[in-house]
Amino acid sequence: MFRFVFQIIVTVLIATPSVACAQRAPMRGEGAITEALIMRHINVIADDSMLGRNTPSKGLDMTAGYIASQFKRLGLKPGGDANTYIQRYPLTKVVSPGARGTAAESAPNSVGILLGTDPVLRDEYIVVSAHMDHVGTSGTSPKDSIWNGADDDASGTAGVLALAEAFSQAPPRRSIIFLTVSGEEHGLWGSSWFASNPPVSIKKIVANFNLDMIGRNWKDSIVVVGIEHSDLGKTIMKVSALHPELGITPMPDPWPQENFFGRSDHYNFARRGVPAVFFFNGVHEDYHRPSDSPDKIDAEKESRVVRLIFHVMTAVANANARPEWNPESYRKIVRD
Repeated sequence: MFRFVFQIIVTVLIATPSVACAQRAPMRGEGAITEALIMRHINVIADDSMLGRNTPSKGLDMTAGYIASQFKRLGLKPGGDANTYIQRYPLTKVVSPGARGTAAESAPNSVGILLGTDPVLRDEYIVVSAHMDHVGTSGTSPKDSIWNGADDDASGTAGVLALAEAFSQAPPRRSIIFLTVSGEEHGLWGSSWFASNPPVSIKKIVANFNLDMIGRNWKDSIVVVGIEHSDLGKTIMKVSALHPELGITPMPDPWPQENFFGRSDHYNFARRGVPAVFFFNGVHEDYHRPSDSPDKIDAEKESRVVRLIFHVMTAVANANARPEWNPESYRKIVRD
């Protein structure tokens, strides 16, 4: 499969030699995706005051409220419960050790919708998602008890907010759902609920772009898990070749033995038949540790990754045809 993706890269680059040398001015909306914007959101979401954003927790609710306020500021349509930006899903827990019975709690997803410009295609939707939760606090570290989760996944959440900023200035033909979910760290809870209870029919969702850890590691590349499963892979490689000024090369998954395709929120869309990919910079020494802090984020690199995603989403949102599965992948992931 790596050979297949490599052939796509070579074919596209050979086919567009003059483009590879060109420098392009930012297209409308793209200029909103800046290093400063990325860091502004990450510094809020991964701040100590959010107490690690465990599911459920006060810090998680504060994070969901912050994201909802950004969706409202940008004029997005509410996609949550009762005409709000918050979709809640039920959790149950034992009332206390040794006690009988359980208590229900609400955990949040944040949902904003940008309507497309085409009178026909606006009835189809692209979902861009990230998980806003992390693992909370722990007394195991003598230096720091708060697990900030700056890369995992304040970085992806900030990317969703930056894309909302950009697309609100340049709406495409199809509609876009901007989604931040919770409960990912405990078993993809929030995305499972959303994919089973979306604000539009799941059959109208044509693609999912999931952002989970995109603020660290290599300066010049980003892994796209699932790039081989649909023609989204071909679109991603073509768009990347058209934008050499971004200095970001998409890579196929170099760690298939880790089953990353089944470990983040895009999987709940894919198994329901939605073509999906997962942008991922790989793990590092701070993964799931208190040391995953905002000061270690490479916001300059992340801003270029998010701009690439903006161009890919624009291409998919404006195309006449919706993305299509690789038949073998569809059989394995959806039917089986």
